[in-house]
Amino acid sequence: MNINQLAWLRAVAFALIATPLAALAAVQEIPITTSSAEARLAFEAGQAAQDRGDGTQANDLYRTAVAADPNFTYAWVNLSNVTFSTEEFNAALKGAEQGAAKVSEGERMLLEFNKLFLTNNFDAQLALAKQLTEKYPNSPRAGLLLAGAQAALNKFDEQRATLVRITEIAPGFSVAPFTLGGSYLFNEPKDFAKAEKYYRQAISIEPGYDVYYWSLGDVYRGSNRLEEARRYYKLALQLDPKDSVSPIKLGHVNSFLGNFEEARGDYDRGIAATTAANAGFLAPFKMLTYVYEGQPAIAVKALEKHVADIDTLGAPVNQRLGAKINALTNAATIAMFRGLYDDAERVLAARTPLMRENAKVVGTEAFTKIQEAQIAFFDGQLAAWKGDYKTAAKLAKQTADLVASENNPRKMEPVHELQGLIALRQKNYKKAVTELRLADQTQLHNKYLLAQALEATNAKDEAKKLYQEVAVNNFNTVDFALLRAEALKKAG
Repeated sequence: MNINQLAWLRAVAFALIATPLAALAAVQEIPITTSSAEARLAFEAGQAAQDRGDGTQANDLYRTAVAADPNFTYAWVNLSNVTFSTEEFNAALKGAEQGAAKVSEGERMLLEFNKLFLTNNFDAQLALAKQLTEKYPNSPRAGLLLAGAQAALNKFDEQRATLVRITEIAPGFSVAPFTLGGSYLFNEPKDFAKAEKYYRQAISIEPGYDVYYWSLGDVYRGSNRLEEARRYYKLALQLDPKDSVSPIKLGHVNSFLGNFEEARGDYDRGIAATTAANAGFLAPFKMLTYVYEGQPAIAVKALEKHVADIDTLGAPVNQRLGAKINALTNAATIAMFRGLYDDAERVLAARTPLMRENAKVVGTEAFTKIQEAQIAFFDGQLAAWKGDYKTAAKLAKQTADLVASENNPRKMEPVHELQGLIALRQKNYKKAVTELRLADQTQLHNKYLLAQALEATNAKDEAKKLYQEVAVNNFNTVDFALLRAEALKKAG
């Protein structure tokens, strides 16, 4: 499992589990198999925590549930959805296997769905999710799993149709309009008006959830209404003064506005309010302020120091590896895009053994290939940036060979991205356009690189449109930190 997959899984997990019990009273649901009243109580409390957007508390409550009933497969599966690392995820799936022979077919299908993350088998996930909805046609959770599988394959029209159907069969189920809002906010074609409409619909059903308010703030941030975004983040903080997310999002807004010291203070408050496990993943946002400020070398050094400090933050051992890989991935990306090639080599040399350690956690050939493909892909990127195109092409082929056995229609996207970067750096702009169109266009840097290639082939109108999309993306990633200022200039 790579960082993007883990983030996607958490998003699916929120949609899958965050289900108000009252809303489910009149609809069909996937059976819950446990003979322990204590375990079921903790399980339902975990769902309520997930419903509030509190994945950390949900993690604790699901652990209480499986401690009371070690054979509680459904609780183990839900725990896997709110883990912080591959180690935790894999351990939860192994726990789920213990009682799998005695649970409902629906619970077994949920387990099998999550196991497929370890092989990147998105087609099989979609087929399994369809089977689940056929067995439980009026189950909101089954429908949400199908919507997540459709989104993973970029089938956003199908995802939205599935979500609309859920709002029809369970009109009091706030998570369906909430997920629809996120689809229109983040996925193509985007529609900020529809995103706002569906987030407000979710708020009308569950007006007390801070996550719904800061998500509405995200709509305003995405549509470049930064002061309105700030207002909703502060409102979310009023709903939950202990919330760690709203200060982080305030830090994003201040980063975009150029208030770098204020942003770093916001991030410090958010990090202080969260758990040690979350702190490992949130701290890199603070380092991105230096990229926005035009000091990428400081950002790289700060990220490397953060990696060295993760073991002292207090997170459980099995929650540290993912945070280290995430920070080093950000550092490598910054270094490559800013021409700090010695730094990039050092960072990738530190990242590679951690990726291989991650592979050993799962211990399967398929997952090992996924990790090795990531290693070859990043090494190939560095070679391309440095102008060593022969090595870069060799690593592109190696990446292709490593993903060849995956049952995933998107498996070649990293290969096309690397080949597109090579062509762009060699000023073979027509080939770059062809390859980059086949890369993952949900990644902001691919849109930017495609815009550069289009501009060089005199397709200036399409290039400008892509520059504009990058310039006002307003969601804080390493890509946006690197590209925002340049995209603003290009977009006029």
